[in-house]
Amino acid sequence: MAKEVQAAVVEATNGAFEIKNVLVDDQPGPNEVLVHIVASGICHSDEAVRVGDAGAIPLPIVLGHEGAGIVEKVGGSVTGINVGDHVVLSYDYDGTCDNCLAGMPASCENWTVLNMGGKRPNGDATFTTKKGQAVGNFFNQSSFSTTTLVQDRNVTVVGKDVDLRKVGPLGCGFVTGSGTVFNTLKPEPGSTMAIFGTGAVGAGALMAAKIAGCSQIISVDIKPNRLATAKEIGATDTVNSAEVDPVKAIKDLTGGHGVDYAVDTTGISSVMKQSVDALGINGVMAPLAVSPKELSLVPFGDLVAEQKSVVGVLMGNAVPQIEIKRLINFWQKGLYPFDKLEKTFKFSQINQADQASTSGAVIKPVLIMDEDYSV
Repeated sequence: MAKEVQAAVVEATNGAFEIKNVLVDDQPGPNEVLVHIVASGICHSDEAVRVGDAGAIPLPIVLGHEGAGIVEKVGGSVTGINVGDHVVLSYDYDGTCDNCLAGMPASCENWTVLNMGGKRPNGDATFTTKKGQAVGNFFNQSSFSTTTLVQDRNVTVVGKDVDLRKVGPLGCGFVTGSGTVFNTLKPEPGSTMAIFGTGAVGAGALMAAKIAGCSQIISVDIKPNRLATAKEIGATDTVNSAEVDPVKAIKDLTGGHGVDYAVDTTGISSVMKQSVDALGINGVMAPLAVSPKELSLVPFGDLVAEQKSVVGVLMGNAVPQIEIKRLINFWQKGLYPFDKLEKTFKFSQINQADQASTSGAVIKPVLIMDEDYSV
């Protein structure tokens, strides 16, 4: 059987989001969960797919991978998730490969197929048009829809006192930034960090660096309003790279040493190089943006002599079912004020919200699919 739902469909590269009535299979398979979406964040990765910067992703497609909602149905083999549960959705993983079994699902050997392949693991389509045309899914989630069908591994159950209109972005943008700090860089208390780009991923890294005890957190951007926001949530220093050389500024702020850690969220080749150049001896840099650009490093001799490292990180190397709950706990204690960066839009305003995200006018737009929801 199929249920008619509304979904924002991208038909072609650079095409607008079009809200259409499509059909979703409402009979979950053994390990599937049908979720009524209350709200969904918009992430740069959605835009990267829409404009063709994320590689060959099958179109048409329903994007969205920062969903939060309420469980409608569960498959027969699903455990720990029940009808009526409030959930936050994140990425999918197989749970059986060596990396998953070692507790590293973000390194799942089948991650790309499961999250970017556009189909359910059994090969069926999640969505179809009324004429029977398959419409691809994204992250096995496709949260730009009023109802979606996901795998149980996409799901993190949260308390029913948690406002679902706020927490969807914890499933990707914020968990990527914070997880990179907590799980990969693991900065020592008193260490220093520069964060290039003050969007949601950069903000997540910033807030995590503060929690981790970094003594100096330098935010770099070209937009004064976003740098001011970075200051509000924990940056000790800000650098407007449209006005000054950010490498020199960072070196000056650190007494000539450079920073211990750097995070790039821009995906711009020249900025990624700056983030490496801003490192001190033994410094570590993590590039996080979904980008077709190449990372050009400092001359090989300099890189070796100063023993700098560049480390790849996907989804903050986070286990969603652990990390999302940890971030909610930090938020409830006032340590992780991610909601200050959000602005809500009606589902019908998805193209306006996407433009606000792309322009930098809004750090984290959140689409409200269920306007009748209340905590």
